[in-house]
Amino acid sequence: MNATPDATLDGTLDATADGATTDATAADGTAADGAAAVATADGAVTDGAASWQRRLLNGGPFVLLGVGGVLATVSADALMTPGRERAAIVLAVAALALQAWWSLVGGRRRPRGPAHRVYYLLRWAAGFALTWCNPLFGVYALLGYYDAGRLLPRHLVRPALFATAVTMAGSNAGGLPPTEGRHWLAFVALLALHAGLALGFDHIAVKDAEQAASRAAALAEARLANVRLARALQENAGLHAQLLVQAREAGVADERRRLAAEIHDTLAQGLTGIVTQLQAAADSADPATTRDHVQRASALARHSLGEARRSVQDLGPAQLEQDPLPTALEKVVKGWSDETGVQGEFVVTGTAEPLHDEIEAALLRIVQEALTNVARHADARRTGVTLSYMDDEVSLDVRDDGGGFDPRTPPARDHTGGFGLSGMRARAERVAGTLIVESAPGFGTALSAQVPLVRHD
Repeated sequence: MNATPDATLDGTLDATADGATTDATAADGTAADGAAAVATADGAVTDGAASWQRRLLNGGPFVLLGVGGVLATVSADALMTPGRERAAIVLAVAALALQAWWSLVGGRRRPRGPAHRVYYLLRWAAGFALTWCNPLFGVYALLGYYDAGRLLPRHLVRPALFATAVTMAGSNAGGLPPTEGRHWLAFVALLALHAGLALGFDHIAVKDAEQAASRAAALAEARLANVRLARALQENAGLHAQLLVQAREAGVADERRRLAAEIHDTLAQGLTGIVTQLQAAADSADPATTRDHVQRASALARHSLGEARRSVQDLGPAQLEQDPLPTALEKVVKGWSDETGVQGEFVVTGTAEPLHDEIEAALLRIVQEALTNVARHADARRTGVTLSYMDDEVSLDVRDDGGGFDPRTPPARDHTGGFGLSGMRARAERVAGTLIVESAPGFGTALSAQVPLVRHD
């Protein structure tokens, strides 16, 4: 019955939802042109429907009042007394004046304001009085069903619908007031029917409006979420670019550290050995011994040059090209022992098996650096190197009986710029390993590196 205000409310909410959807699509950056075209088409349809509705609401009361007047005139002899005829004419003129005034000035007033309430009350009173004069004027009173929601605030809609149901029940029962028992019974039954239908449809319209408002709110929230998502994507793009720059810088720094460590393990150690051999040759009076030291220095120079080239090309140590790790370590320990005169021992425990190239290279370099430190700082007589293969880990231990030091205050780097313990620890951590150092002044030093047992591909 009050389908017109319900349609108006649904149309408004649907237009709001369409607008929210269009905004969300534009914020997401996709199909903006298509969304704009759809929004324009929807706006044109909504404007056309609103214009048609305004014409109907403005002209409808005049038409229904005219139809009621014609029906009352035709049925005047059967349904009206002369007094009621005169009253109906006066009331019809008053209703016509009311409609004319409202058509001219009522539409420009604030929606659901006091003027709307006064207009609805006067029109209902006119419809009720006209129906009292002639029940066929009920066609004019029928307007109360359709625009109660448009003209009145929410708390007055249902009382207005019930008041209109009273008028319509009296019209359908044959006129007001009821005159006998059967007339009263018909009036009560029709009033229950009209009131039940009007209030039931109003309840359905309210629920539909609440659901439409909830959908519009959800769409608006989705639009805001899309805007936030677009901003987050922009921020993520900036962060991604920043991370790429940082990763590139970290890669450059890591490569510099790798080259520095490789140069230290090859050129620096080789040059140290060359200096040692040349110094021994200069101090020797025996030509054969001098020649032997010079030959060793020459061999060390050629070996260091080859290692430097391999480091630049990011290749593994030369010792691991022909020999497995245990054999390479044994040769390194023996060669170091021959050069320094310190007794060196090498032991392997567990079942030896090929490891990943980077792990084998890291263990070999750790041994080389540890032995260099023993020769340079420990003043040891014996050194032992143990390589242990376990289920999921490989352990490398280097022990000496030298002077030792306090691990809490390790010796500072000397003028040679050696990497020392920090370099060995960095190598172990680079392959997901750890390095532990135990020492005390006068009790030697024990160094243990544990790395995961990752087999060769």
